[in-house]
Amino acid sequence: MQTIINTSEIKTIRDQARRSNKSIGFVATMGNLHQGHAALLQRSANENDITILSIFINPTQFNNLDDLTNYPRTMQEDTRLAEQINVDYIFMPDRETLYPDGYQYKISENHISQVLEGEHRPGHFDGVLTIVMKLLQIIQPQRAYFGEKDYQQYQLIKGMAHAFFLDAEVIGCKTIREPSGLAFSSRNNLLSKEARQHAAHLYRNLTSEQDPTTIQRQLTELGFEVEYILDHEQRRYAAVYLEKVRLIDNVPL
Repeated sequence: MQTIINTSEIKTIRDQARRSNKSIGFVATMGNLHQGHAALLQRSANENDITILSIFINPTQFNNLDDLTNYPRTMQEDTRLAEQINVDYIFMPDRETLYPDGYQYKISENHISQVLEGEHRPGHFDGVLTIVMKLLQIIQPQRAYFGEKDYQQYQLIKGMAHAFFLDAEVIGCKTIREPSGLAFSSRNNLLSKEARQHAAHLYRNLTSEQDPTTIQRQLTELGFEVEYILDHEQRRYAAVYLEKVRLIDNVPL
């Protein structure tokens, strides 16, 4: 496994793969890898000749500066996990490399991004779509893998790839959960041991037959600060706070 920091080198690897008719699978992350990321990387390794993992804590998708500052940075652990899955390359660019324009140019979507996370986190999806577009342009993979825990994000990226005629196939992968049912997330590491167990109530309530209003009341009684519980286009979405840590989840209806 090699770690690459500049775009010219990763483009050379991309071009060599293309000349050799080797497929590239790509997983974009902000690091602090967990079993959800591992599942994406494993699927890429199974389905492609070369797997590229990117690690970049993207500042433009944070609308809360504290979240950006406190985002866990676990490079040694991330590298170890990637090696175990036989990832071929880790692409770790810096901000100046990916934003030579200072974020003057950006990708926006004006429908799906206006509800749920988009409504509660203004500008978040502009940052997500912009950085993913940049990475897909640089790496030009045959396949790119995204987790369905962030289902709205997955929909937006898939739609962007179609709208801009990108060659990459955007593949959604099922949410990987802890034994308690809590969806794996880098934010889980910010919870105390007790709160991490308590957080499992989110998934249990989402998968109940109760309506969103009842679920919101139940979660509030359990000590969660509920931002939203909404049914939207055959899925139930939730965003809550526990110990001031923001957790999201969704399940099909």
